[in-house]
Amino acid sequence: MFTLKALKKNKTVRYGVPMLLLIVGGSFGLKEFTQIRYDAQKIRKKLDPSLEAKVNTQKQSVILEEEYEKMKALNLEEWKNIRGPRPWEDSREYQEQQRARQSRQA
Repeated sequence: MFTLKALKKNKTVRYGVPMLLLIVGGSFGLKEFTQIRYDAQKIRKKLDPSLEAKVNTQKQSVILEEEYEKMKALNLEEWKNIRGPRPWEDSREYQEQQRARQSRQA
């Protein structure tokens, strides 16, 4: 049988067992900390009851359908892509140039 001195000299017992305890114990510890994180996220996601009454999730799909109908009604064949001013350009000067070009074309 092993004696206490023999166990102290054994590298598996000296280094392996504490390493395994650290890995397994760390896994359980991290599980608890991550569970706290997810519970806190659930609490933050809950709406105030007064706000929840204002937000109707069934009406959301109706709003999307209304927007789709508006988009279908638009004439997308005759749109113009108008470039905005660059950060280094003076926006008033650029707008005046755009207006001058439009008045020449019209």
